[in-house]
Amino acid sequence: MLIGIDASRTLAPRLTGTERYSRAVIAALLEQSKGQHRFRLYFRDDPAAWQTHHAAVESVWVRQRRLWTHIGLWRELRRAPPEALFVPAHVVPFGIRLLPRTMRVVVVVHDVGYRYFPRAHPLVQRWYLELSTRLSVQLADAVVVDSNATREDVLRFYRPTPSKVRVAYPGAPPTPALSEAQREQVLRQFGLQRGEYLLHIGTLHPRKNLERLVQAWARTGLKHLRLVLVGGIGWGNTRELCQRPEVCCLGYVGDDEKVALLQGARALVIPSLHEGFGFPVLEAHAANVPLVCSRSAALPEVAGEAALYFDPLDPEDIARALQRIAEDEALAAELIAKGSRNMQRFSWQRCAEIILDALTGA
Repeated sequence: MLIGIDASRTLAPRLTGTERYSRAVIAALLEQSKGQHRFRLYFRDDPAAWQTHHAAVESVWVRQRRLWTHIGLWRELRRAPPEALFVPAHVVPFGIRLLPRTMRVVVVVHDVGYRYFPRAHPLVQRWYLELSTRLSVQLADAVVVDSNATREDVLRFYRPTPSKVRVAYPGAPPTPALSEAQREQVLRQFGLQRGEYLLHIGTLHPRKNLERLVQAWARTGLKHLRLVLVGGIGWGNTRELCQRPEVCCLGYVGDDEKVALLQGARALVIPSLHEGFGFPVLEAHAANVPLVCSRSAALPEVAGEAALYFDPLDPEDIARALQRIAEDEALAAELIAKGSRNMQRFSWQRCAEIILDALTGA
């Protein structure tokens, strides 16, 4: 079977969760197919930067600046349709059903958080997310989601046939191997000391609930620890948050720096109002750092027993959790051990198997 894949997100200069997912899942699909399928990867930018040694892979550069998915990709699919199309992130071309009906379409929906917290998204973005997700669910032959929580959301809001929606847990993000000297150099670069800060990782925008995190931090009185936020500036009031003296905002960092910061943290904190999966959960487990996170959406499903939970809408509850992880060494060690065991549930190989079954109609 010739499988087309929207690889447009893989070459983004700054990788967030969706881009990392696209890279990892495509690599897993190529490996898992074991030569049984051919692949055609569609790129928005020059695919020369994509390195693969698979003889069964061809790259297509779709040179369309605006409306890349709905015009550029659609035209390329019409010109030379594959037998199946895989879209790793939410949006299939709106005109997909004007193409040969024999083309099987599989799309990944990562979350529908905009449904729960609409004001955490700019208006135009919220409208587009709603329209594109609704149409993608309707137009696709199969919908893959990252968690049972997201599956229930898709069924609730868009009402597809239940058998159409399949859960495929992602695997853990790759962790660069760093020497002790490299880790210490990163910490010195940012003026940090090992074990003397709590860390948050993710694009800074309202759905990450950072305002309440900062409020909770101010109530703890943990003067010996710093609150460090890693991630690009999104939208909302995050610029104001980063101007507060009690908050250390480092902006977007590379993979090596992120791993060094994780491994040096007292704990990773995820206060999000909604997550469809939550890659930082697995990043914390891989870095052997305790996890403190909100009891919302898919986070308890993913973290299991390997996290200290709090109510994300209650700054007092957040503060109690931060205080506890800062002071209880035995709890920290217990969460690290549970995190190591929890990671065994997540595999890119298994994720790729489920997606390939969806693409082939198995």
